[in-house]
Amino acid sequence: MLKFYKSVNNAVCEIDELEKGCWVNVVAPEEVELEYLKNTLAIDPMFLTSALDEEESSRTEVSDDGGQTLVVVDVPCAQRQSENAILYSTMPLGIIVTKDFVVSISLKENTVIKELADSMVKNVNIQFKTRFLFMILYRIALRFLQHLKQIDRIESLLESELRNSMRNKELLQLLEIEKSLVYFSTSLKANQMTIEKILRGRVLKIYEEDQDLLEDVLIEIKQGVDMSNIYSGIVTTTMNSYSSIISNNLNSAMKFLTSMTILLSIPTLIFSFYGINVPLPWDKSKYMYVVLFVLSLVATYASYRALKKRDTLT
Repeated sequence: MLKFYKSVNNAVCEIDELEKGCWVNVVAPEEVELEYLKNTLAIDPMFLTSALDEEESSRTEVSDDGGQTLVVVDVPCAQRQSENAILYSTMPLGIIVTKDFVVSISLKENTVIKELADSMVKNVNIQFKTRFLFMILYRIALRFLQHLKQIDRIESLLESELRNSMRNKELLQLLEIEKSLVYFSTSLKANQMTIEKILRGRVLKIYEEDQDLLEDVLIEIKQGVDMSNIYSGIVTTTMNSYSSIISNNLNSAMKFLTSMTILLSIPTLIFSFYGINVPLPWDKSKYMYVVLFVLSLVATYASYRALKKRDTLT
């Protein structure tokens, strides 16, 4: 999919044809669209390959002639696994700044670009290409923070459910959250390095009025790094704590069952002696079973007191 946009009265509007100073948004391009980008827009083929690489990490690169700049950043995305489970991950987004255009390329549609394309973000001026790039980076940073807050709420909800009933379902969801936080932390640190490199002014010419916006982006990214580290520590501590609680409960249950087995085996053992073909005391007495019953009660009670004293039945 290939679409063109331009700014009209600080609002993003879709246009039918390519115009100088417009924004070209490319999502999951077909071969024909890639040829159009190479031939008509003269985009460096290596830039296209890097932007469409699912494993590409955040970085910047300038073409040999200095006319094109590639910025690859990680964008957060959320996928609903089931009715109550959401998996958060990241995907690369390539942004190519040329003398006449800004081109964004991604393998899948993401919320940040969709909001800009649907004119849900105010005061966007595509003609100022560097500022528009920084606006995209700023929206990506805010999206990271938004997802991190959602993850924190989900973690709190799962912890409340674990207090009532410790099931594998909640622990598996916590494991998914832990994986998501690892993805976020890694991507945020990579984005931070990329933005710091841009901020030094060696990749793009930074105008004075855009300096504050890029610094705000860096502040939000650093906040995201801190939040992801804190939340990751909380999730890890929670999982370890509840794993210890579950293990302790299992040990207590096994200890109780073992103790009950011992208590129940005492009467069985006593009565079993009188089932063998060997003469035993009181075996001819009509009160034998009464004596055995009393003896079993006494032995069972004595064993019970011994186990109770060792705190085995609690």
